[in-house]
Amino acid sequence: MQDDRDRLREMAENQPEYARHIGARLVSAAPDRVEMQMEVTPVLANRNGVLHGGAIMGLADNAGGTGTHLHLPPGKATTTLESKTNFIRPVRLGDVARAVSVPQHLGGTTQIWQTTITRGDGKVAAIVTQTQMIIDWKD
Repeated sequence: MQDDRDRLREMAENQPEYARHIGARLVSAAPDRVEMQMEVTPVLANRNGVLHGGAIMGLADNAGGTGTHLHLPPGKATTTLESKTNFIRPVRLGDVARAVSVPQHLGGTTQIWQTTITRGDGKVAAIVTQTQMIIDWKD
């Protein structure tokens, strides 16, 4: 139990600078589910006053990447190989986008994560499916 809390704290503290930049906050992380939240602010909005599609994809990519990191063997890293987004409903300024990412495939060379983005009212705003490639990271 303490190990799980320590791992979550470490994951939250070691989020990429990009995640902090867009305001993505890790809520929970386990091998079978990652949850993040992000407030919809004017800097993340498109010209229609709703959360920009790129911000939605950034939140989802970070959630799926975080999940992948929970499964990486020592000395390995990950990069997004492919991502597909279905935009269903807008998320308006002042709302909170919630991302829940779950694994669909956990292989040795690739992982597939599906992330559902919901609005504050619980309705689905987007569904993102991404493929993460497991790589040897070399400087």
